[in-house]
Amino acid sequence: MLDFGPIPARKQRFKKRLGLLHTNLLRRRLKRRFSAAFNTPWTRRHWIHASLFATLGALIATIVPGFSTAVDMPSHVRATLPLVLPPVAATTDPSKADHPDWQFRRIESGQTLGTVFNALGLDQGTMHRVLDHPGARNALTRLRPGVELGFDIDAEGQLRTFRFDRDPSHRIELSLQDDQIQEKVIERPATVRTVVTSGEITHSLYAAGRKAGLSPAAINTMADEIFKYDIDFDKDVQPGDRFSIVMEEIWREGERVDSGKILGATFSTRGKTYTGFRYEHDGKVEYFDINGRPLKKSFIRMPIQYARLSSNFGARRHPILGTMRMHKGVDYAAPTGTPIMAAGDAKVQFVGTQRGYGNVVILDHGRGYTTLYGHMSRFAGIKQGQQIAQGTVIGYVGSTGLATGPHLHYEFRVNGQHRNPLSVTMPPPEPLRGPQLAAFRQQIAPSLARIQNIEALMYADAAPRPASAKKEG
Repeated sequence: MLDFGPIPARKQRFKKRLGLLHTNLLRRRLKRRFSAAFNTPWTRRHWIHASLFATLGALIATIVPGFSTAVDMPSHVRATLPLVLPPVAATTDPSKADHPDWQFRRIESGQTLGTVFNALGLDQGTMHRVLDHPGARNALTRLRPGVELGFDIDAEGQLRTFRFDRDPSHRIELSLQDDQIQEKVIERPATVRTVVTSGEITHSLYAAGRKAGLSPAAINTMADEIFKYDIDFDKDVQPGDRFSIVMEEIWREGERVDSGKILGATFSTRGKTYTGFRYEHDGKVEYFDINGRPLKKSFIRMPIQYARLSSNFGARRHPILGTMRMHKGVDYAAPTGTPIMAAGDAKVQFVGTQRGYGNVVILDHGRGYTTLYGHMSRFAGIKQGQQIAQGTVIGYVGSTGLATGPHLHYEFRVNGQHRNPLSVTMPPPEPLRGPQLAAFRQQIAPSLARIQNIEALMYADAAPRPASAKKEG
């Protein structure tokens, strides 16, 4: 007798076999249907079924635990999270940290001390008490835009303490709590930093200089003091020219308050690089090129600005005497009162009146060179024997002596012999020599290294401009 086991067990095996048969049958039908579906054009019914299966698959992936986390994320995916930064301090002035309850006001254009007091609800009597304090009136009656004032006002609207800057180095706090005003002087130390900057001209020297962080004063020093003898900034400069500058900056309380002296500079134009380095010797400050030659020429050709050449050097008929005689100088016509400058560093040899010259000044420049300036309307406070620098105003245009109108008569003499100021070969300035040259080279070495480093960094791939390059219009 065969024993097939308990009846419940047989039923379970039967159901299992029946389920497998049903599953296989379903697979065959689905296979035939999908095969037919992919081999024949899809109808609307096919698309509806496909959408249903896709939706079911997405639901299963979401519901079944661990399914979604089993998918490996690409290793190169990165997320950017917002980072909350602390607020930027409104001021770099450390003294404000000690005055959290104070009110600070910066003077705007057109404002006065009275308008600021009125805006804060402070009475005029308090303001006059402040102005009557010694040293306060001069600083507070000529307030410039940007000047900052501090006010410590109590709950009743009364001014307890007032703060202002007496000068760039001293800050004053006036306590008004008692009948007598108490003054506290706070030192404002400044630090000097040496910086290097470089720029390339695209439109103008001024625009390029400002973009490089130079102040207007520094740009003027570069153009009017250092390179004015070698570069005509109105005609020679063109796009692509570049400059580098080492200079000192003055900082106070975390703010740049001024740009100090320029220690060294280079300017490249038309395929040539000009250099200028600051050096102090024999009590005067000058700029020299890298080899120790002064950039300032011994003489300036024209000792007067905004003038017209009215008479040249050579034989001519005198406009007053009517006789033919040698004109030993050149004449520049200009309005009465036009300043006249010394053509070079000199010792004043004569100040006074001489025959047809009228009011005249004669300067001795050394090495046998002298210059004469005639027909002045008046002198500029110089005295005989005085040492003056090139460019010093020595007098003003006039028509004293034998003159038909206001003009300057200018003579240039070499060992007592008259030379044409417009064509004479000017003597070269004396270069540094010996110990002075050695000291100069040692002093400029750090500035030169800074300029070389920044130019190597910024213009490493820049090709030098050809010397024959034409100025772009």
